[in-house]
Amino acid sequence: MKEIKIDIGGKTLALKTGEIAKQSQGAVTVQYGDTVVLATVNTSNLPREGADFLPLTVDYRERTYAAGKIPGGFFKREGRPREKEILTSRIVDRTIRPLFPDGYYYDTQVGITLLSSDVENDSDVLSVIGVSAALLQSDAPVSTPVAAVRVGRIDGEFVINPTYTQRETSDIDIIISATEKGLVMMEGGPDEIDEPTIISAINFGLKYIPELLKCQKEFLNKNKPVFDVPKIDETIKSEITKNYKEKIEAAVRIHEKKEREKKFTEIKTELKTKFPEKENDVEKIVEDLTQQAARNMIVNQRVRSDGRKPDEIRPIDCKLGVLPRTHGSAIFTRGQTQALATATLGTPHDMQIMDELNGEYKKRFMLHYNFPSFAVGEVKPDRGPGRREIGHGILAEKSLEKVLPPEETFPYAIRIVSDILESNGSSSMATVCGGSLALMDAGIPVKSAVAGIAMGLITAGEKHVVLTDIQGLEDHFGDMDLKVAGTRIGITGIQMDIKIDSIDIKMIEETLEAAKKARLKILDIMDKAISTPRTELSEYAPKMLTLTVNISKIKDVIGAGGKTIRKIIQESGAEVNVEDDGRIFISAENDKSLNIAKQMIENLTADAEVGKIYKGKVVSIMPFGAFVEIFPGKDGLVHISQLDEKRVEKVEDVVSLGDEIWVKVMEIDKQGRINLSIKQAVREMAKK
Repeated sequence: MKEIKIDIGGKTLALKTGEIAKQSQGAVTVQYGDTVVLATVNTSNLPREGADFLPLTVDYRERTYAAGKIPGGFFKREGRPREKEILTSRIVDRTIRPLFPDGYYYDTQVGITLLSSDVENDSDVLSVIGVSAALLQSDAPVSTPVAAVRVGRIDGEFVINPTYTQRETSDIDIIISATEKGLVMMEGGPDEIDEPTIISAINFGLKYIPELLKCQKEFLNKNKPVFDVPKIDETIKSEITKNYKEKIEAAVRIHEKKEREKKFTEIKTELKTKFPEKENDVEKIVEDLTQQAARNMIVNQRVRSDGRKPDEIRPIDCKLGVLPRTHGSAIFTRGQTQALATATLGTPHDMQIMDELNGEYKKRFMLHYNFPSFAVGEVKPDRGPGRREIGHGILAEKSLEKVLPPEETFPYAIRIVSDILESNGSSSMATVCGGSLALMDAGIPVKSAVAGIAMGLITAGEKHVVLTDIQGLEDHFGDMDLKVAGTRIGITGIQMDIKIDSIDIKMIEETLEAAKKARLKILDIMDKAISTPRTELSEYAPKMLTLTVNISKIKDVIGAGGKTIRKIIQESGAEVNVEDDGRIFISAENDKSLNIAKQMIENLTADAEVGKIYKGKVVSIMPFGAFVEIFPGKDGLVHISQLDEKRVEKVEDVVSLGDEIWVKVMEIDKQGRINLSIKQAVREMAKK
């Protein structure tokens, strides 16, 4: 057994191996506070037949026992992965994938299990550290450790690995992964933070990386199997290079995506007919020659395959109100990438209930991203959203939620759906732009517009070129995909993946500055379509208002067994949702229903005020006076001496049951009893 402990941010981080899961090639537990994850890595003995990619699978799963909970629902056991589990799996996958050598086609399974959660320290960065250490132990040809940290900022001070509680008041939330050489992965949702501050946050996090890397080296398996990169038939490579290099270079220069793909298909088909026994080699050789051609053209000639300059954005078109019955809609087109975004307003009843380990809460804003196969002209059945769709949707969701109006002033549930109609790179950032336009088209009072841009990087020795608005080919053959979303003030969403072993912080700084220039250009174009939210909500959106009552009055609104609230809903036709904090959300299809429900609730929760005059109804007559109901279920006594200016012998001489009369509140005693006066009400009303 081996255990290593280090101090990170004033808390002990402990890595342990050799105690559990000993049949796994690599198995490491990581503990930080009382949060514990188990990371395991296993590889197959033989490469996957016919594979030309790294068959890596990362699965992060949370056991609810980790937080002392029993799963909700009927089955009482963990089911399909939740959003949090999928996002953590993607963070780990995107961090470790660049560490594997080219040509490694062995099935590699990474399993991460959350064993204990203190509901304060997040498990995502611990998962990266644990998997890295387990990779070093395993048979996988990875000998370079990688580590991750989370950076927050509270009251202007950076914080390393902030807790869930701290993150509630933090205006920065960024995860960075890095090796000794530099950055490998980045993910975050800042709150309109400028580029220099983001760079400072990254540098702050990088200070903690070396110690995390150093401690992992103790876990390195010094007897790892030797991995030999699969050899390409040099004779075939030489012949293809000699006879097809110029054709491939010409194909790379074809501007239109479909025409370019068609030409590459023709070349590959011709070569596979020539070399039927070497189809995999043909694919690899053509792929390598294509990559060389595309990269050389950009680095040496500063021209891209579609003819653009490195910093040039594809043509943009914005259309609003494209669907007649949606609450808000927009089509955002950038080059050959097109997103249809719709915004739908709902009541608090439509909020998504999130049952997470750190507690249950209601999610008010949802963004769902769909990528149908027709968007790229493919034939593939729709099996629901995969990890990529969920990841892209959450990135866009984080990018837009920073500009939403507070729930206190705009209590609607909001859902955006982005359907990608056409794709040639950067569809997640098209979703951000389209989603922002749809929010404004729906009349949602957002703080400002949000735009997104995907940036790329091509490196060649000492040279490098930053690319703005990358297309699919550049994403595939480039070294980096850095997505940046934000407003004119600053960044609201950021995500980075790379294909090389690391990226220098100076390159990140240069790329963020280029992304800012592009973002401002896109916002200028979006402003021409719509610069401020529409002044009114769609006629098809539910009408809604919010009342706040004293918590002690909630029981009066609900009534015994819900009798009162059912009566309000039945008589008004409105939907009524009562929160524990005293907020009451009323929604309806029309203003009439809304106002009826509002009046009924106000009557139920109103308190009589001494000196005020109310119109009431006589509900009971006694020898000493009459009881008058001034609010539903709330009455007071008009003593016989207060019925009239003159002396009254019998109460019935002045009032009868059911009479509607004006009364003034004279006193509310310590027991809450209300004393009323008709005489005083008449006097005051006569003066007016």
